[in-house]
Amino acid sequence: MFKQNSQSGTSEGENRSEIDLDQDKQAEELLGTETEGEKPEDEADQKPAQQDAAHSAEEKIIELEGRLLEAEDKFLRKAADFENFRKRMNREKQEAIEYANQSLLLDLIQIMDDFERALIAAESIANEEFSAFYQGIAMIEKRLSSQLENKWGLKRFNSLGEPFDPNFHEALLMEKSAEVSEAMVQEEYYKGYTLKERVVRSAKVKVLMPETADEVHAQEAVDENA
Repeated sequence: MFKQNSQSGTSEGENRSEIDLDQDKQAEELLGTETEGEKPEDEADQKPAQQDAAHSAEEKIIELEGRLLEAEDKFLRKAADFENFRKRMNREKQEAIEYANQSLLLDLIQIMDDFERALIAAESIANEEFSAFYQGIAMIEKRLSSQLENKWGLKRFNSLGEPFDPNFHEALLMEKSAEVSEAMVQEEYYKGYTLKERVVRSAKVKVLMPETADEVHAQEAVDENA
């Protein structure tokens, strides 16, 4: 009797073990099926996240490139402004050096005017004894004029017979004339001077102005009636 019960107990234990193994196997298969079914969903969820991260990084790169270009443009503008400022300062410094004696030279121009008037007045005197004195004064005037031009850049220019230019001439008197087709300098009262190509005193002159067509016709009518 005991042997039979033992054998039956063993059989029942084995059967239960097989049943448990089958249940565990089925559970594992179910879990495996669920896990395999969840993987595509996880990958699908990860792809948009990766795309968003890549898109965000690309936008960041574009933004940084824009900032870099903007900073480079500002730098180039500042560099150009500084270069222009440096050139302007050097030019102003050079002009200050070149024209530092302008006020003194303008005072000397008045002395040159006195020399010129004295020489013009002396030309009408016919005297052998005075001739030597005249030549000495003319030599002094010429030497002073050359010294001012060669050493300091103060140059006298002639205007008589030249076309009128308001940049170089100051018209003290004006007269109509049918003999000219453009404004011309007829008389020169004071000579003009330039200092290193800059006009420091305009020539004071009398100007002949061309007549208009109406004025010419009116003058011709007057002449015919006369």
